[in-house]
Amino acid sequence: MPADRPPADPMGMALDEARAAAARGEVPVGAVLLGPDGSVLARDGNRVEAAQDAGAHAEMLVMRAAARRLGSPRLTGCTLVVTLEPCPMCAAAAVHFRVGRILFGAYDPKGGGVEHGPRLLARPDCLHRPEWVGGVREREAGDLLRGFFQALRR
Repeated sequence: MPADRPPADPMGMALDEARAAAARGEVPVGAVLLGPDGSVLARDGNRVEAAQDAGAHAEMLVMRAAARRLGSPRLTGCTLVVTLEPCPMCAAAAVHFRVGRILFGAYDPKGGGVEHGPRLLARPDCLHRPEWVGGVREREAGDLLRGFFQALRR
């Protein structure tokens, strides 16, 4: 695909990253960071176990990589596409990176930080409030997670 054309299915790319993470033994969460023009700046899946780093969530990895690529700590106008509702750490990081929009797949009632838990982006004192849309290909993203954890319990 030419670099100047936005991807047709960024959530599909994030799901591919989630599958790759599962194949590495990581919790299957994948993320893609799109530039203001829709081009892919970064894509990755969880690497918590491999990096032995509790902060190596897919979202953190792509935001850091995109910031390096752009040469700026601000991702203004960028879109974070992730297969699972960001946790409070990742939601707060998106605020500090000044991400413009977050699209996520499965909701996370136990560990989410956008629509669940502290609901960071809806707080009146939130320093930057990205737009967000949840439930994008929710069933597919949720099935990946459920399948991964069922296999672990066997």
